[in-house]
Amino acid sequence: MSRPSFQRVAMIGIGLINGSLALAMREAGLAGEIVACARREETRARALELGLCDRATADPADAVRGADLVVLGTPPAALGEVARAMAPGLDPAAIVTDVGSVKTMVVREVRPHLPDPRLFVGGHPVAGTEHSGPDAAFGTLFQNRRCILTPVEDTDPAAVAKLVALWETVGAKVDTMTPEHHDRVLAITSHLPHLCAYTIVGTVADLEEQVQSEVFKYAAGGFTDFTRIAASDPTMWRDVFLNNQEAVLEMIGRFMEDLVALQRAIRWGQGDILFDLFTRTRAIRRSVIQAGQAYERKPQLKDPEGEPDGEGVTGQL
Repeated sequence: MSRPSFQRVAMIGIGLINGSLALAMREAGLAGEIVACARREETRARALELGLCDRATADPADAVRGADLVVLGTPPAALGEVARAMAPGLDPAAIVTDVGSVKTMVVREVRPHLPDPRLFVGGHPVAGTEHSGPDAAFGTLFQNRRCILTPVEDTDPAAVAKLVALWETVGAKVDTMTPEHHDRVLAITSHLPHLCAYTIVGTVADLEEQVQSEVFKYAAGGFTDFTRIAASDPTMWRDVFLNNQEAVLEMIGRFMEDLVALQRAIRWGQGDILFDLFTRTRAIRRSVIQAGQAYERKPQLKDPEGEPDGEGVTGQL
């Protein structure tokens, strides 16, 4: 496997995902210089202090100037404006990618602002934690994880190949698919679970005070494990749901149908139906573990307010 070599990499947003990618690229010797772009001064200072970058700036055009690779790691709703802002400084030969969990919208919003749209390759490392900001970054985040690339019909094959090599070098297993297919798959594997976690925590918040306090007191592993992702960044997940609306609504509809069927089985004491469902889903869960899609998460050191997190996007301008 050939190793890609980028003389200058611009990280637009420097939170969990981009910060971890910066660390992994440094460890593998893939980047001569890393420039971080973040809106907040404290984020830039912390990224420098942690060694995530060699230089930090608040100006996207300045960040990408001279870069041969640009990695967009901002909330989905900001990507179009970020692409517009960085365009004046962008080298026409630079490869541009992103790390977000919505792809169709990204292709639509980013490509029109690039000097050569063929050099944009949508990307989504399917890795993350509920933590956020530069302090959450760790260089082994992508080891044995999946990374999805979503080239479109006219995407430059050489750009795709270089990104495949990059992600494989930092430990990921790379798949390619269309942006539309990606959004439908992630709607069920990532987006719906986050929505359910947010919902169950919201249900607890609406309980009467006495019951709510008992939930907090007696919350066991099932509650805390399932609702962990409800601590993820609200800005990013708001953008994800609004920008993958069609696929998410489809999966919500299917989930509600299944939930009603389960409700009916409980109401009528249909234990055989419950047992069959739980047996089947237990086997599916074990298959997920065997596929290597579960891993230990790094403890959180610091959680700067407003830094996006979760699966796919971290770092805010």
